[in-house]
Amino acid sequence: MRVLAELPHPDCKITIFGMNQKFIIKFEQGTLEQSYKLAETDIIGGVNGVFELLDDAFIQHVIQTFSTMRQSFIEAYSRYE
Repeated sequence: MRVLAELPHPDCKITIFGMNQKFIIKFEQGTLEQSYKLAETDIIGGVNGVFELLDDAFIQHVIQTFSTMRQSFIEAYSRYE
Protein backbone atom coordinates (compact mmCIF):
# COMPACT_ATOMS: atom_id res chain seq x y z
CA MET A 1 0.00 0.00 0.00
CA ARG A 2 1.43 3.36 -0.92
CA VAL A 3 0.42 6.89 0.00
CA LEU A 4 -0.81 8.76 -3.06
CA ALA A 5 -1.90 12.00 -1.41
CA GLU A 6 -2.87 13.75 1.78
CA LEU A 7 -5.66 16.27 1.93
CA PRO A 8 -5.28 18.90 4.63
CA HIS A 9 -8.30 19.41 6.85
CA PRO A 10 -8.54 21.02 10.31
CA ASP A 11 -10.87 18.37 11.81
CA CYS A 12 -9.29 15.12 10.62
CA LYS A 13 -6.37 13.63 8.75
CA ILE A 14 -7.25 12.48 5.23
CA THR A 15 -4.92 10.11 3.38
CA ILE A 16 -5.44 8.49 0.00
CA PHE A 17 -3.68 5.18 -0.59
CA GLY A 18 -3.32 3.01 -3.65
CA MET A 19 -3.32 -0.79 -3.44
CA ASN A 20 -4.40 -3.62 -5.77
CA GLN A 21 -6.21 -1.33 -8.26
CA LYS A 22 -8.12 0.30 -5.44
CA PHE A 23 -8.12 3.72 -3.84
CA ILE A 24 -8.35 3.59 -0.07
CA ILE A 25 -9.47 6.84 1.55
CA LYS A 26 -8.63 6.92 5.24
CA PHE A 27 -9.93 9.52 7.68
CA GLU A 28 -8.37 9.72 11.13
CA GLN A 29 -9.45 11.68 14.19
CA GLY A 30 -7.60 10.86 17.39
CA THR A 31 -7.87 7.12 18.03
CA LEU A 32 -10.74 6.66 15.56
CA GLU A 33 -10.53 6.00 11.84
CA GLN A 34 -12.84 5.41 8.91
CA SER A 35 -11.82 4.01 5.56
CA TYR A 36 -13.52 3.76 2.20
CA LYS A 37 -12.34 1.57 -0.68
CA LEU A 38 -13.05 2.30 -4.34
CA ALA A 39 -11.99 0.50 -7.48
CA GLU A 40 -9.69 2.69 -9.56
CA THR A 41 -11.96 2.00 -12.54
CA ASP A 42 -14.91 3.62 -10.71
CA ILE A 43 -13.15 6.99 -10.48
CA ILE A 44 -12.53 9.19 -13.51
CA GLY A 45 -9.28 11.15 -13.36
CA GLY A 46 -7.34 9.08 -10.84
CA VAL A 47 -6.42 10.80 -7.60
CA ASN A 48 -7.87 14.09 -8.86
CA GLY A 49 -11.21 12.32 -9.23
CA VAL A 50 -10.97 11.17 -5.61
CA PHE A 51 -10.39 14.80 -4.57
CA GLU A 52 -13.62 15.75 -6.40
CA LEU A 53 -15.51 12.98 -4.58
CA LEU A 54 -14.38 14.32 -1.20
CA ASP A 55 -16.56 17.41 -1.21
CA ASP A 56 -17.47 19.44 1.87
CA ALA A 57 -20.81 17.65 2.37
CA PHE A 58 -19.15 14.22 2.42
CA ILE A 59 -16.38 15.34 4.79
CA GLN A 60 -18.96 16.90 7.15
CA HIS A 61 -20.82 13.58 7.21
CA VAL A 62 -17.56 11.76 8.02
CA ILE A 63 -16.94 14.17 10.91
CA GLN A 64 -20.48 13.59 12.23
CA THR A 65 -19.85 9.85 12.02
CA PHE A 66 -16.71 10.31 14.14
CA SER A 67 -18.86 11.99 16.78
CA THR A 68 -21.30 9.05 16.75
CA MET A 69 -18.43 6.55 16.91
CA ARG A 70 -16.87 8.38 19.86
CA GLN A 71 -20.18 8.50 21.76
CA SER A 72 -20.81 4.79 21.13
CA PHE A 73 -17.37 3.92 22.43
CA ILE A 74 -17.78 6.10 25.53
CA GLU A 75 -21.10 4.41 26.30
CA ALA A 76 -19.64 0.93 25.80
CA TYR A 77 -16.64 1.78 27.95
CA SER A 78 -18.83 3.07 30.77
CA ARG A 79 -20.75 -0.25 30.75
CA TYR A 80 -17.42 -2.08 30.89
CA GLU A 81 -16.35 -0.35 34.09
